[in-house]
Amino acid sequence: MTRDDLKRDVWQAIDRRRDEIIALGEQIRRHPELGFKEFKTSRIVEDTLAKLGLSPRSGLALTGVRADLAGRAGDGPTFALLGELDALVVAGHPDADPATGAAHACGHNAQIAGLLGAAMGLIDARAAAHLAGRLVFFAVPAEEYGDIEWRVSQARAGKLEFLGGKPELLRLGHFDDVDLAMMIHTTARPEDGKAGVPGSNNGCIVKTVRYVGRAAHAGGAPWMGVNALYAAQIALAAINAIRETFRDEDTIRVHPIITHGGSQVNVIPGDVRLETYVRGRSVEAILDANVKVDRALRAGALALGATVEIETLPGYMPMHCDATMAAHFKQTMTRLVGEEHYRQIGHRTGSTDMGDLSQVMPVLHPYIGGARGSGHGADFEIADTALAYVAPAKALAAMAIDMLADGAAGAREVVGARPPMTREHYLSFQRGIARREVYEA
Repeated sequence: MTRDDLKRDVWQAIDRRRDEIIALGEQIRRHPELGFKEFKTSRIVEDTLAKLGLSPRSGLALTGVRADLAGRAGDGPTFALLGELDALVVAGHPDADPATGAAHACGHNAQIAGLLGAAMGLIDARAAAHLAGRLVFFAVPAEEYGDIEWRVSQARAGKLEFLGGKPELLRLGHFDDVDLAMMIHTTARPEDGKAGVPGSNNGCIVKTVRYVGRAAHAGGAPWMGVNALYAAQIALAAINAIRETFRDEDTIRVHPIITHGGSQVNVIPGDVRLETYVRGRSVEAILDANVKVDRALRAGALALGATVEIETLPGYMPMHCDATMAAHFKQTMTRLVGEEHYRQIGHRTGSTDMGDLSQVMPVLHPYIGGARGSGHGADFEIADTALAYVAPAKALAAMAIDMLADGAAGAREVVGARPPMTREHYLSFQRGIARREVYEA
């Protein structure tokens, strides 16, 4: 059986499951959960994979679910298909969870539907008989790097080390036997077309900041206080002032938020909290910008005579997509959506922990449309269920065939290149980022 014949059979099997795949995506959309707390979504994944005859393992990095499907056409590399479980907090989103504020405003529900749909099609069509090596269906937690204070508390309690899902899974060894990996992200951007592959993504460092001043009566004796909020405001102004020192080609992004600004209006704020990312196109650019941001943060404390506590946390590494995998994906998507709807996407300035995987193995992180509105915005929604939910299932399944059919020739070509880092080098580098500084003016 040729690869094209096998794809045809698998795609027909996916079409027969079309309504089920869409229903799974919609069910997850209606029950959004934050990172490392995706227990309901994980159960949906686990139950669905078990019904397909697989033996899923759950509770990986708290909520991850993995099931393996061995090819029966010989030995070969292990290829992981991924989907992300988590939502994120988006104020004003109509589908937000009333208790947590979580909403699927980034399309991760479509990722999981596509992952499960690919598993359905490959198993229903008995594709494993024609594949070498091994397929991994992996639902992974906590790509959205939010809820930082809670995650830090989990790390201090010994339940986590890294605060993103894929880095934590890497640390725990759940990718040790994986040779290459891919996932498909939903896009609402018209410029991305119906499908496309970016060349690269920004990486990031994560920072939590606490200004400690001295509380006093704001009306009766403000001279007795040290205003931590003003210290933070000066730091924010300093960060804005250094933006013009960032080189355009480094695509630096720094976007702090105040998570606690004071206790009440008639008390000089004595405790103020910030969070921010420092993003950039390369590790070197991120580290350089991070030094400048730290200097700006210290300046706020110096100006007011406050103390600033700066905690720097490892975020996500810059991502680079494998060119060979991208070429296979393009061939598949031009068949599915037409060549006129396919785009070569340039560098993207957001960050993803797929970048961490790209440091230790070849990866592909393409985009498929079907959404509208703005990513991470209150207006984000799935507009075309077939494109958002079913097309990714077909694309993932086709990539599994391209990589593992014909004795896994495609995967063998991809894994021939040496990744930038070993797992040990990666873990050492990320651990070296973490530090805590206290600056007393």
